[in-house]
Amino acid sequence: MNDWIERDAGRVWHGFTQMATFPLQEPVIVDRAEGHELIDSQGRRYLDAISSLWVTTLGHRVPDLDAALTDQLGKVAHSTLLGNGNRAVIELCEALARVVPINDPHFLFASDGASAVEQALKCALQYWRNIGLDQKSGFLALRDAYHGDTIGALSLGDGFHSEHFDQLRFAVLRAGGYASPGWAEEACSLIAANSERLAAVVIEPLVQAAGGMHIASPDDVRMLAASCSEHGVLLVCDEVATGFGRTGSLFASRRCGIQPDLLVLGKGITGGYLPMSATVASGRVFTAFMGEDLGSRTFYHGHSYGGNALAAAVASRHLELLAEWNVLANVEARSEELGRLLDERIAPLRAVTDVRLCGLLGGVELAPWISARDVCSEAVRNGVLLRSLGEVVPLVPPLTITSEELERIVSVLEQAISTVGGGGARG
Repeated sequence: MNDWIERDAGRVWHGFTQMATFPLQEPVIVDRAEGHELIDSQGRRYLDAISSLWVTTLGHRVPDLDAALTDQLGKVAHSTLLGNGNRAVIELCEALARVVPINDPHFLFASDGASAVEQALKCALQYWRNIGLDQKSGFLALRDAYHGDTIGALSLGDGFHSEHFDQLRFAVLRAGGYASPGWAEEACSLIAANSERLAAVVIEPLVQAAGGMHIASPDDVRMLAASCSEHGVLLVCDEVATGFGRTGSLFASRRCGIQPDLLVLGKGITGGYLPMSATVASGRVFTAFMGEDLGSRTFYHGHSYGGNALAAAVASRHLELLAEWNVLANVEARSEELGRLLDERIAPLRAVTDVRLCGLLGGVELAPWISARDVCSEAVRNGVLLRSLGEVVPLVPPLTITSEELERIVSVLEQAISTVGGGGARG
């Protein structure tokens, strides 16, 4: 066994991983990276087709982002935002304010998507309390939703073995997910019937990513947003996975033509360099928290590393690079290519039941008789890093992926499905 795997298994506890079998799964132990490739402790290279769990937008070791990080190191690595400020954070907020799909935005920072979802839940609940409507304390979420693994986020979510924590989760109203016909009508009906007690509706706009890469019609998302507005319910858009160009627009909410009351950002915000997330509140929500110093309207919430200066500096430069490099145009062009490759070479395979793609956020759903995990393991052995979600193989390459690299991903995936499934295209 690779000595690094043995050392890893001896001390590290990996999330969503059975540690008793971890050493047997041929885990990749990363030593370094170049561009879109990871290089393991034995010098083998892997095309990072999952963007290191969907966070690495521009690739690894981007010189401009490296420079932003080292430049900020020469100033200050971190200072608290509890009652004080930081220039790097102010500049990031000003830059984000120009592009987020929300009116008069104000930014509250955390370090991961789930924590930012928690912030949004608390903001929504206290918003109504602050304006004298304490009874509005419930939440509506969708089936197949995933919003993170902290308790509030886990309560919103559906599946992912959350039953282990049912004693900690709070109840939510649940409408159909994007894979369910008529999901938007069902959700709107629930909003209308429960508006007096609902604080907010929480959705992943356009794509339910971790739930299986299910894609909604923008019209349906707009219908839900209009219902929230009509019935006086806040709309929370969780764009941890879909934000920063992943679906082909900078934010999926904008592609759907909606403006949420609270927006949750994470994953790609720093280009995959440092942990950072943000809860973005509209001016309407933010103003409800104004009051006397340390009074009851104050939002008594914050994280030690929220608004880390190093992360903020990198996030600001990353936002600039998305525009300077015209990354969204690359996403659009490569998405069209990837869709064509999947339709021609993956969809016809008898082990494949569906192919879904929005921008560079996609998934290949496999038949129950073939193991998606085994398919991903076979792809890794052939130099393409993939990680399954149930019976779905997610395809989430860097936003700067090239045509040649897409060809490599699809070729390896085709070979892996055929090898594991024991056959090729349908007859």
